[in-house]
Formats: sequence, structure tokens, C-alpha cells
Amino acid sequence: MATKKYSSYAQIERELEILKIEKEISYQKLVFGIQKTKDSFTPKNLVSGFLGSFKTGFQGSYGTIINLAIPFIIKWVTNKKRGC
Repeated sequence: MATKKYSSYAQIERELEILKIEKEISYQKLVFGIQKTKDSFTPKNLVSGFLGSFKTGFQGSYGTIINLAIPFIIKWVTNKKRGC
């Protein structure tokens, strides 16, 4: 990394402000990534992801019924777990 030469304090202040904003953007990206990961590990998402892989294997009228029932079953299980 080359050493930068500044001719005024204003240039230094501007560079520091840019670095501060870049740091904040990186931090917000990290927080968003962590939140997205936490959301993907909720019981509802885990079960729907697991059952989603089986949805494509069901075909015909039974498959249609099962594909319609799975979201209701997931909602019932999550509500039961919460005590609703």
C-alpha cells in the first residue's frame, strides 16, 4: 500500500470520513448477514426447507393434497410449540 501525501487537513478529514462510512457499511453488511443466518435457522424455515425437498417428489392428486397440507401442518406445529 502506497503512502498517501496530503497537502491540507481538509484532505485528511475527507479521507477519514470516507473510511468511517466504509467501516459503517461493512458493519451493517455483517449485521445483516448474521440476522439472515439466524432467520434461516428458525424451526419453521428448517422444517419447510426439509419438507420442501420432498414436495417435488409428490405427484398426482395425493401430491397436491400433501403440498397444500404441509404449510398448515408447519403452522400448527409452530403454534403448538409456542402454546397458542
